[in-house]
Amino acid sequence: MKPILSVAALLGAVAHLAVAQVAVLHLQVIEGEGAVNAAGSHIARPLTVEVTDETGRPVEGASVSFHLPEEGPGGTFGNGLRTDVTVTDARGRANLHSMVLNRTAGRFAIRIVASKEQARAGIESFQYVAEPKAGTAPATSSKSGSAWSHGPLKWVVIGALAAGAGTAGALLASKSGNASPAPAPASTIPAAPATIVIGSPSLSVGKP
Repeated sequence: MKPILSVAALLGAVAHLAVAQVAVLHLQVIEGEGAVNAAGSHIARPLTVEVTDETGRPVEGASVSFHLPEEGPGGTFGNGLRTDVTVTDARGRANLHSMVLNRTAGRFAIRIVASKEQARAGIESFQYVAEPKAGTAPATSSKSGSAWSHGPLKWVVIGALAAGAGTAGALLASKSGNASPAPAPASTIPAAPATIVIGSPSLSVGKP
């Protein structure tokens, strides 16, 4: 005679089959959504997802795959590919720790798919590659250039002003009719009225 299954075993088998057929997975990102990452760097924080069943209980052992776009902003995972697969833990969570961003700035979507037996669920998580900052010249370089350019130029200007003042004094003395005395230094040139010299009288009346 063939062995007869007990009622309890039969009910258990039917219940397991029913759960496998009607199970529904729920997938959500609980950490790392909307992260902004520097161009050419690793992700700033891990991306964590949680898988639960239709009753809200965590699903352990679910397979979770991550997919990066083939072009545009994005990057590669730690395995050097644009696809990576991990498994949920006892809390129904799966973590993505390693991803290197490319240098194309903008928003991109990571497609995430969870599967357990016949149940599947999928979502998208959006991340950002930040615009690279424009480089600026070091502050020490600009200070050094200022010291070499402005310092000597200042003394050249002062010298030119002093020479111009001396030349003006010489021209004024020559117009006054007494060009023989050397012009006074620029620092001791008297005021304009004092530099006009008529000279000593040279008229003679003659004998009476």
